[in-house]
Amino acid sequence: MSNASGPAAPPPSPVTGSYRDMHDFDTSDDVFGERALAFSQRRMRLDADGVVLGHPVPSGELDERVGPSITEGGLGSIEALRIFTDVLEPTCLSTDFPRYLAYIPAAPTEVSIIADMLVSACSIYAGTWLEGAGAVWAENQALAWLANLAGLPPGAGGCFVSGGTIGNLSALVAARAAAGAERPPPPDGGWAVIAGECSHASTRTAATVMGVELLAVPGRKLTGEALAPVLEANRHRVFAVVATAGSTNLGLVDDLAGVADACRAAGVWMHVDGAYGGAAMAAPSARHRFAGIEQADSFIVDPHKWLFAPFDACALLYRRPELARRAHAQHASYLDLDTEIAGPEDWNPSDYAIHLSRRARGLPFWFSVASYGTRAYGDAVECCLAVAGAGADLIRGSEHLELVVEPELSVLAFRRLGWEPHQYGAWSRRMLDTGAALVVPSALDGHPILRICVVNPCTTVDDLRMIFDSLADNP
Repeated sequence: MSNASGPAAPPPSPVTGSYRDMHDFDTSDDVFGERALAFSQRRMRLDADGVVLGHPVPSGELDERVGPSITEGGLGSIEALRIFTDVLEPTCLSTDFPRYLAYIPAAPTEVSIIADMLVSACSIYAGTWLEGAGAVWAENQALAWLANLAGLPPGAGGCFVSGGTIGNLSALVAARAAAGAERPPPPDGGWAVIAGECSHASTRTAATVMGVELLAVPGRKLTGEALAPVLEANRHRVFAVVATAGSTNLGLVDDLAGVADACRAAGVWMHVDGAYGGAAMAAPSARHRFAGIEQADSFIVDPHKWLFAPFDACALLYRRPELARRAHAQHASYLDLDTEIAGPEDWNPSDYAIHLSRRARGLPFWFSVASYGTRAYGDAVECCLAVAGAGADLIRGSEHLELVVEPELSVLAFRRLGWEPHQYGAWSRRMLDTGAALVVPSALDGHPILRICVVNPCTTVDDLRMIFDSLADNP
């Protein structure tokens, strides 16, 4: 029955009370925003001498210092921010600390950090062109620059994923799908992938997840000569070879040209893991080390490592992205309609890796490269290479240190003469406890070593000299 006085009143909204309050900005939210931005700006603008390494503490200590943080009534944004800035953040290690030299550090630019905030503020979903066209376009611009550095053909493309583990896994899934489309699965023993002995641990993880065998070729570097007989003996099983462009432990680049020749002769997919070292393609002095990468069927490089982007961003690129799309594109009635609205020719990043939901994790990297220019990126990488080279000279001139391998990129692997394994650990703990540096022990051929990875342009030769001098003492 119609209502003469006007349309019927709508039913009560189910969105009431506390949930609605969460979306109604008030004075405290304004204060929170101002204080959070002020803290972020102070942190970003610290010079190299002002950044503090930080120190982890046991969970019990945090329980005692913070108390219950998830409560029915909430702590309020100001108190939550106080807990983070005063208690939690100091227990997180700053990977951009100039003497954070363990693992693979990070040193994001100020522009990329601010852009990371923009990505969240704009609530961008970047899995499809329909929902994130501008962000995807920008990501593809950054991917095109990386593909050009590698010498891949104009049609190359891909997407940004969370890190090298997912990048390697996604590339190998695409490789197996491509092989399966051309030949039947091997009846005896199943599929296999070949990698060098010093390939990243994620290669073995990928093989385990995929249920395929990993065939490891001995040697610190994978060469075409060593690969060829293994590939020939397993040609009917192997669907991909993984070469490494900058090994994590030693920073060495495989014989990419030789590996490429062997793969082409056997008709096998060549994947290059350049998660750490691939950034050095931007440096003219190091580009020759990557000869052969232009023949890769896929490769990865992590901008959150040596290309000055915030976590997390791994660039995954394919020579023939249509092969990856056949392997990874997900289909459902609500997904396939995207092509009717946005057009089938548009680029959906969710089609090129093991993911669907994704933030525009490559957008901060694009902001940074677009803002500073590619020359500045090349100069920054060259700076790191120069510091690492000077550090190698310091080790060569030292009476208590010895290089265990000649550096090719920015990793310095060395030993402290006369030390037992426990002394390496004791020294490393002391450096962390004092906030001086983070350098952790590693191993080579069953013997303890130390390794330093220079990917922060703020790291200086004096920083390395201080660390080397501290090793003169016995802990």
